[in-house]
Amino acid sequence: MYKRQIENKINSKLGDGKAIVLIGPRQVGKTTLVKKLLKNKEFLFIDGDDPGDRELMGDANTSQLRSIIGNHKLVFIDEAQRIKNVGLSMKIIIDQIKNVQLIASGSSAIYISSELNEPLTGRKWEYTLLPISWKEYEEKHGYLEAEKQIENRLLYGFYPEVLNNIGSEKEVLKQLVNSYLYRDVLSFSNIKKPEIVEQLLKALALQVGNEVNYSELARLIGVDKNTISRYIDILSKNYIIFKLGSFSRNLRNEIKHNSKIYFYDNGVRNMIIGNFSPLDIRLDKGALWENFLISERIKQYHYKDLFTNYYFWRSKQQQEVDFVEENSGVIKGYEFKWKASPSVKLPKTFVDTYNAESQIIDRKNFREFVSM
Repeated sequence: MYKRQIENKINSKLGDGKAIVLIGPRQVGKTTLVKKLLKNKEFLFIDGDDPGDRELMGDANTSQLRSIIGNHKLVFIDEAQRIKNVGLSMKIIIDQIKNVQLIASGSSAIYISSELNEPLTGRKWEYTLLPISWKEYEEKHGYLEAEKQIENRLLYGFYPEVLNNIGSEKEVLKQLVNSYLYRDVLSFSNIKKPEIVEQLLKALALQVGNEVNYSELARLIGVDKNTISRYIDILSKNYIIFKLGSFSRNLRNEIKHNSKIYFYDNGVRNMIIGNFSPLDIRLDKGALWENFLISERIKQYHYKDLFTNYYFWRSKQQQEVDFVEENSGVIKGYEFKWKASPSVKLPKTFVDTYNAESQIIDRKNFREFVSM
């Protein structure tokens, strides 16, 4: 079992009167983490995937909720997004049934925003859990073993089930993508044409590290631009992909409106395109490295509550900075290389214009960047 970076943070909030809401994609270990935190404690487990539990909890009034909870002081609602009006039920428990600690997990940010945010305003602590981070991985396995496994991690990613089934990674990822990823997206997002989602994800997976043009994607898939925009938003809120916007402040010749899209997990990305070939024969090694570095950095933003804006930068003259961070007025630019030569530098135009700190991240020095 991996020690998760946010364990202590969540543990410190137990018993303070507010609900704890843990969101993130399916199969990243949300249930495992909560049960670990509640080990040796008596708690009521309500399973949103269980039809009986859903029927029991759906639209329950105060009296019914008192009967369901009984004498329990700890209540864990797993996959809460599947229970009708669960936000209102949680509000009733917090306001009317005293000394009960509520914990809820969910795998859709869309649902959390629409169903929990309003009724639980001022009544919850919210945390995000993503696939195992490099920091968590190295802390468990040690420097030497992690070093040996870096190429496998670029190919198969960091989902716990993948890490726990060495030799069966492709089977696990196939099950994960087909049964969980697509099921959740289609179930909770009112998507009527699943084939569009599959085509879009494949197109995005093949364009990792490149700017994405919504109009071109629309023509490729045969839908309108608004549909592409809506589906990308849905995929983002289900923790499959995330966007990098373009950084622009001063220069007239900067690209101002384009985006790049990355996957939260390399293994999911590689399963979508069906390519697990070794790194040394791949044409997309640079894209895999870039996706790994940026997704690991994003995990640290979540876990350390860093209010950092992140972008890429590019000029119309094709000058480019892979990753730009802006925090409290400080701008940092990063260039990613698998093996960097001494001559690699960030564009002088970018560094001088924004008085930016700059760093080249490669195979030798990536640990500090992904662990912070």
